[in-house]
Amino acid sequence: MWDRMFSQLYKHRVLTAILVLTVLTGIWYLFRPELLFINHRVNEAPPFDTTAQPLDTGLFSQNLHKTSGRATIYRQSNGVLILRLSDFRTSNGPDVHVILAMPNDPLVEGMTQGSAPAFVELGALKGNEGDQDYVLPANTDVSRYSVVSIFCERFHAVFGSASLQPF
Repeated sequence: MWDRMFSQLYKHRVLTAILVLTVLTGIWYLFRPELLFINHRVNEAPPFDTTAQPLDTGLFSQNLHKTSGRATIYRQSNGVLILRLSDFRTSNGPDVHVILAMPNDPLVEGMTQGSAPAFVELGALKGNEGDQDYVLPANTDVSRYSVVSIFCERFHAVFGSASLQPF
């Protein structure tokens, strides 16, 4: 009798342990908490020459995570537009991207206003610290998209944003 009760209790504990381990693994995969403590520093030299003209600039402010630095859009002599993040710093996280958005876009989540998308994705964040550059797609209307957001796609969360003003 005791052997049977012990066997059932043992099976119950093993199944509970497997279930708990599976749930914890899933939570770890979604949140990747170790990334919050690992900084990835980038220090790119500006890809443009001295004739590049600054068009718009703004300072980052925090939304969900402490974010600081400056965002500046430059027009190169060949017409290419480049977004430069300088003295940049934010929290690390999973699936973080740089977004050029319209003002007052509450969540930057793919909504559209009229026929133009509410944001332009510039790519995955290269590092959560340091100077880095992103080429804007051709024909991007920087007067329409005047907010730079650091956006976590996995959780639809804005880490920080900078409102751009004419230089």
